[in-house]
Amino acid sequence: MKARFAKPGKLAVVMAVGLIWTLVPGPFLLRAQTADLPGLLDRLSGNVSAFLEVISQVNCTEHLTQEKIGDNGKTIEKRQSAFDYLLLLSNPGGEINLVESRVAADSNKESKEKSPLLLSNGFSMLLLIFHPYYSSGFQFSLAGEDSDSGESLIKVNFKHISGTRSLAALAVRGREYPLDLSGTAWIEPRAGVIKKIEATIGTEMEDVGLRGLHCEIEYAPTTFQSVPGVYWLPARTIVEVESRHQHWRNTHVFLAYKHFSVNTKEQIAHP
Repeated sequence: MKARFAKPGKLAVVMAVGLIWTLVPGPFLLRAQTADLPGLLDRLSGNVSAFLEVISQVNCTEHLTQEKIGDNGKTIEKRQSAFDYLLLLSNPGGEINLVESRVAADSNKESKEKSPLLLSNGFSMLLLIFHPYYSSGFQFSLAGEDSDSGESLIKVNFKHISGTRSLAALAVRGREYPLDLSGTAWIEPRAGVIKKIEATIGTEMEDVGLRGLHCEIEYAPTTFQSVPGVYWLPARTIVEVESRHQHWRNTHVFLAYKHFSVNTKEQIAHP
């Protein structure tokens, strides 16, 4: 079983079996303190679009814990590893193309011979549900307010519309099955940030062996010496997947974010 983001043309953030984590930089400059859903979605759309312009300027260290869960809910197998992570963005022909680079740390080498557990990549990119390319395929609704450490948060529910462009797909034996994701985003309107996203699949997919999928992405503020401002990046992603006979849980913790800039110059040589 493999899972990957569905391709909008050639848009691809790969999720291996299992599912995904992905770097999410970007200062979300939402300044609304209103329950106006259309206005809120419009500003979120602009923020996510702006985020894509800077996402390739950040890398980090990812600490991954992979667990296989028994019928009693206890961990029966566990593996820990670390990676240098980078997400590269290009825009060939007007299409978004995202390529993940995950380089294993030296401490991972001893586990290369072990059987693979759930592989998960890219789930922190679920904020793309608010991107103009995908948002038309979702239904959105206000779900009241919540609080976190005294802060007031606005909750926005989302639900994928079956038959429309899907953000994610399950790949099984060479075929891709779109995933109908639904869930909730917690938005802090004063600072304009998405603090958390939770998502599940809308229905079981027993025909391909998928009984359940749940993911939770938490974001935290990060600053850099080289650039001004505060960037809200993934701090932790938890992905749980249940098939007919297996139950996995992956926990991704993202640390040591670094900002860099890349300059390119094209020169045409004359014969």
